[in-house]
Amino acid sequence: MLFNDLFREKYRTILVRGGEEPEYIPGLGDQEPAQVIFAHGYYASALHEISHWCIAGEHRRTLSDYGYWYCPDGRTEEQQQAFEKVEVKPQALEWLFSIAAGFRFHVSIDNLSGGGAADEAGFRREVWAQANRYLEQGLPARAEQFIQTLKTFYGTADRFAAAWQAEDPDTATVNQ
Repeated sequence: MLFNDLFREKYRTILVRGGEEPEYIPGLGDQEPAQVIFAHGYYASALHEISHWCIAGEHRRTLSDYGYWYCPDGRTEEQQQAFEKVEVKPQALEWLFSIAAGFRFHVSIDNLSGGGAADEAGFRREVWAQANRYLEQGLPARAEQFIQTLKTFYGTADRFAAAWQAEDPDTATVNQ
């Protein structure tokens, strides 16, 4: 509801509850809006997919899944390293969105049947450091709009800074 109310008209984009896999489907001109599809109705999946959308530039938003490479679960160590490199920024936004929503964030390495994380502790610290850079240097414009909407809706604006300061990259939970 929050995402759709904020972005449906200006960006012709809606958030849609999906099934097994998240996906981004570009809009079809004026006929159909773009769809940010999140998996299984999970709140964390919605925040994660919104994070990708907030980072994607205008051209990327015309491409299915923003035109990015994706290798599913079961990645080799090299593939996992590439995955972790591109996931730092969206997971940093997701972490901040989670704090704004009063929701517990879990870093995701998304490699259950593979070898796990290439560098789990390092990845957590990179995501945390990127979130701090966003807070110091500014979030992407759409991410800023969304986080402000979350803070207002959930009433977390007054406690956001303290909640973020309480986050610790060395103890953050990791979802395999």
